[in-house]
Amino acid sequence: MNYQQYFSDAISQLHQEDRYRVFQNIERIAGKFPQATWRHNDIEKEITLWCSNDYLGMGQNESVIEASVNAVRTMGAGAGGTRNIGGTHCLIVELEKELADLHDKEAALVFTSGFVSNEATISTIAKILPGCIIYSDSLNHASMIEGVRRSGAEKRIFRHNDVEHLESLLAADAPEVPKLIVFESVYSMDGDVGPIEAITDLAKRFNAMTYIDEVHAVGMYGPRGGGITQRDGLADRIDIIEGTMAKAFGVMGGYITGSANVIDTIRSYAASFIFTTTLPPGLIAAATASVRHLKNSRAERQQHKQQVALCKLLLKDRNIPILDAETHIIPVMVRDPALCKQASDILLQDFSIYIQPINYPTVPRGTERLRITPTPLHDEAACQHLAESLSAVWTRLGLPFETAPSKPEATVA
Repeated sequence: MNYQQYFSDAISQLHQEDRYRVFQNIERIAGKFPQATWRHNDIEKEITLWCSNDYLGMGQNESVIEASVNAVRTMGAGAGGTRNIGGTHCLIVELEKELADLHDKEAALVFTSGFVSNEATISTIAKILPGCIIYSDSLNHASMIEGVRRSGAEKRIFRHNDVEHLESLLAADAPEVPKLIVFESVYSMDGDVGPIEAITDLAKRFNAMTYIDEVHAVGMYGPRGGGITQRDGLADRIDIIEGTMAKAFGVMGGYITGSANVIDTIRSYAASFIFTTTLPPGLIAAATASVRHLKNSRAERQQHKQQVALCKLLLKDRNIPILDAETHIIPVMVRDPALCKQASDILLQDFSIYIQPINYPTVPRGTERLRITPTPLHDEAACQHLAESLSAVWTRLGLPFETAPSKPEATVA
């Protein structure tokens, strides 16, 4: 049997479907974000990043960098093991206190990534609750879907942001059965916001637990950066708030917050937490510095909001087809995988702009897009250059200049 042929065929299939992922060699430049260096073959040139998840540029913040460097010099590069063996260093305990405070919860637990925190927590909760049924939004992130799958629990998939559909599913199940509703605040590919208050109303009515993914909202919204639930005064109605340090906080790692009892249960039962080496001191110190900074400073959020509004205005003026959601995420709709990749390549090679193509399975087929994420550090000139460059690319590729629908078609996954 030729085993290698199977792998070769699998890669060939991705190429045939125009969804083979190319990882660009991009080096961020400390102190010059959103500028970066792109290296390709013998080419090396400075480009502008327009798709970074470092939404506020905090990964380049001087106090964050200094905290990381000081921690490495004081404690070394590694954590020394899992939390149980030797990795519960003082800095991670401090960070968890800051995160619990950020969301006004009793306790927090830090994971190596947001993916792991979702997968571990959702699967563990459903295993602990006998006969638990999970109700999951159809556009939930892959990590949440994996958590549902690994739980082995019964699942009900409700249409994206469709509260009436969720209500009908809850009503059809026995009242005494444990229930867990999992959904997001900001959906990263469309930039829309979940109906949090309506879902928490249903949760109270049907005696269900609630789990919300706030990874694209923490640091960005709320008076202290606690996310959409903080902004809307709903954090106390959510049982578990999950977030990340890898986006607006600019570093790395995921976390959950909730009651001390729930957090202790996840800490004690989640295998992907128990058997994973903890994050090193440098990353933890940087995350803590970033969280503290954004708790006390609104300047980054205010400037960010202005730049997002400017970008949307400039793109609309040129009839670039965007999904105009209320958040900071700006999807530019291409709706074809090959053209999406071509548009990304032209922007990078000819206009020194990097926006990666978003194709299936990240988004449904036929909804391929470029996902733009302005930051406070993209000035007016950069925004103008972006809009002019996109217009030129659209003309070159013969893409339609039209206003995209305000909301994408929602399907049950």
